Amino acid sequence: MNERETFASRLGFVLISAGCAIGLGNVWRFPYIVGQYGGAAFVLLYLVFLVVMGLPIMSMEFSVGRASRKSIAVSFHTLEPAGTKWHWYSWFGMAGNYMLMMFYTTVAGWMICYFVKMARGDFTGLDAGSVAEQFGTMLGQPWVMLVFMALVVLAGMGVCALGLQNGVEKITKAMMLCLLAILVVLAVRSVTLPGAAEGLEFYLKPSLSALMYDAQGSFRLGEAVFAAMGQAFFTLSLGIGAMAIFGSYIGKQRRLFGEAISVGLLDTFVAFVVGLVIFPAAFAFGVVPDSGPNLIFITLPNIFNAMPAGRLWGALFFVFMSFAALSTVIAVFQNIITFPMDKWGWSRRRSVLVNLAAIFLLSLPCLLGFNLWAGFTPFGPGSSVLDLEDFLLSNNLLPLGSLVYLLFCVSRQGWGWERFLRECDTGSGVRFPRRFRFYMTWVLPFIVLLIFLVGYWQKFSAALS
Repeated sequence: MNERETFASRLGFVLISAGCAIGLGNVWRFPYIVGQYGGAAFVLLYLVFLVVMGLPIMSMEFSVGRASRKSIAVSFHTLEPAGTKWHWYSWFGMAGNYMLMMFYTTVAGWMICYFVKMARGDFTGLDAGSVAEQFGTMLGQPWVMLVFMALVVLAGMGVCALGLQNGVEKITKAMMLCLLAILVVLAVRSVTLPGAAEGLEFYLKPSLSALMYDAQGSFRLGEAVFAAMGQAFFTLSLGIGAMAIFGSYIGKQRRLFGEAISVGLLDTFVAFVVGLVIFPAAFAFGVVPDSGPNLIFITLPNIFNAMPAGRLWGALFFVFMSFAALSTVIAVFQNIITFPMDKWGWSRRRSVLVNLAAIFLLSLPCLLGFNLWAGFTPFGPGSSVLDLEDFLLSNNLLPLGSLVYLLFCVSRQGWGWERFLRECDTGSGVRFPRRFRFYMTWVLPFIVLLIFLVGYWQKFSAALS
């Protein structure tokens, strides 16, 4: 069997775990969903759910990883009581990692392509319609998109091939520090624009009415609550062992709830500061902040066009976006290549080569779904292969996988509450609150199951009505 690697430093563990969590959910979805649900009040709601839902489940994933010293491949085998079948989930969890990379590599390629376009000045002087047309043209070129997707896969697997300390830890740390530096520079530039104050007020001054009612005056508080729950839940990449793998590489010096708080704070800091980049700039140039998913690819290039030295700031923004996407790609690739290493004793080199080919081939349907396979619309007009893959992951594998980790750590037929608590509280730092046992055993599983059911309702209710 391969000897288990370890992180060289606690900072490496925190930055890489945060790098896995920090991705398009923070820098793409978070800003536009905050814009849709009224700004600051929604941010506060999101933070509440992050604390009461996300951090406890992240602590459980870290604990399962550290106690077993294995990835999801065999972590349940190692910890489960004899005769139980928790280990069956390992195959579904790993399927979630592959499913995530089946579309994430393509979208990460879009970010790099947009950086090239912005640096080259392709958007200079274009209006919103022309930028949208450029975006559509870009997606409609399979060979161009193939080059950028392949670049993402090669870069991610290349980093993982160098090993945990020399590759994943060293390069992700450097990338994350650059990401944070670029983000702060962009935020300072945005908040100092003439007219940025209105955007800051929208983003930082809570308005209950903006949360409860949309622009047409329709009541939507319940919808906003579930949106906040979903964002808090999915932003941390929980339920597929992507956090457990990093727990398997750390020692017993620190309590894991404290480490989950550190990762959650860094993840939230990035999402929050991205809002400081986008909303002041949007209001400064008269752009509606509820532009939805188009915010990054169509709306922002128009904002940068109107901004002095906008080509420079736009290029920097998409460097930041590329780093955010690549940090997640590298972290999930590490989990993917460790699966056969733990389960069958493969060498790192063999696992990298096999999975490089597998990820490349599995990424093709999403890439082709915007051009050669554009006729495949699984959820009706306007949908694509990406929507199907995202639905299978976000509405199924992530919530159900989180439910498995949660029940495994609280159930007497699983690892059990006392064993989880003993592992989680080993070391120094913040203790996991023991008095939360009833909440973790009965309330939180119900909330996770509710998110799963509401996700289905929201997806299919329009088609059924």
